[in-house]
Amino acid sequence: MSAPLRVGTRASALALWQTEHVRARLHAAGYRTERVEIRTTGDMVQDVPLARIGSRALFTRQIDDAMLDGRIDLAVHSLKDLPTVLPEGIALAAVAEREDPRDALVGRGPLGWDDLPRGGIVATSSLRRRAQLLHLRPDLEVRDVRGNVDTRLRKLDASSEWSAILLAVAGLVRLGLDQRIGERLSPELILPAPGQGALAVTARRDDAAAATAAARAVHHAETSRAVAAERAFLRTLEGGCQVPVGAHATLAGETVRVHGRVVSLKGVRAVEAVETGLARDENEADALGVRLAERLRADGADVVLAEARAAAAPSVPEP
Repeated sequence: MSAPLRVGTRASALALWQTEHVRARLHAAGYRTERVEIRTTGDMVQDVPLARIGSRALFTRQIDDAMLDGRIDLAVHSLKDLPTVLPEGIALAAVAEREDPRDALVGRGPLGWDDLPRGGIVATSSLRRRAQLLHLRPDLEVRDVRGNVDTRLRKLDASSEWSAILLAVAGLVRLGLDQRIGERLSPELILPAPGQGALAVTARRDDAAAATAAARAVHHAETSRAVAAERAFLRTLEGGCQVPVGAHATLAGETVRVHGRVVSLKGVRAVEAVETGLARDENEADALGVRLAERLRADGADVVLAEARAAAAPSVPEP
């Protein structure tokens, strides 16, 4: 009998849910697995805004190291946390079917977008969410909040001055916390992070057996096409956690529509566009995302991003 596939993961409740979901798919396809929990930079540094940490691989580097060292065979990530350019020797083996990619507005009780009070305080750890909030509602005060989903919810419940927090719908649904959602915010209002709601499984490039197992058990072609456009858009803009970039792609048969947006940190300026075209596979979807990014760069996105990177220059080295 072959050895079980060792599946690496972060140890947060959400990461463990995601990993168990992938393991269940692997088991159903006849593969044995074991879980290996790994602490990442994002887990170790909890008291600093994400954009102030000097790394683009906040939630993946230590997992990548374990894979390259041969300590794990596969790794499960939230696709939005996965850098658009992977380390040498590591490949994206599978993309699981996507959950709702939208952002959720969460209050202590029922709360919709139109219910946010003037001058209200909204907390988020994301520069993308912060910039779009201020673009739409410059009267709002945006505070930083770190921690896992349950930690952020506890901070909201304990902070009577806060009006709301923003979280990914997908994480709340997966943890059985969707009753906390006040409103699922339309992508036309706030664009999600590229890849949000999708799960990624990575493998070593020289481990064909592990990659094949992930592809057979987990891969969802339609989701993979959509997120290929979003990630190409982000990659071409050289974005990551440190820059306010949002993207959302939808499919209609072989046609992909991708909407992208870049917003200045204080919300003063936004550059956005939509690109629609034939995208029968990931390569064609990737090209569509590149075209959209180049359109935004021609409209001034580079200037907005340069200002954002300068304002969010890392101040804390990676541990």
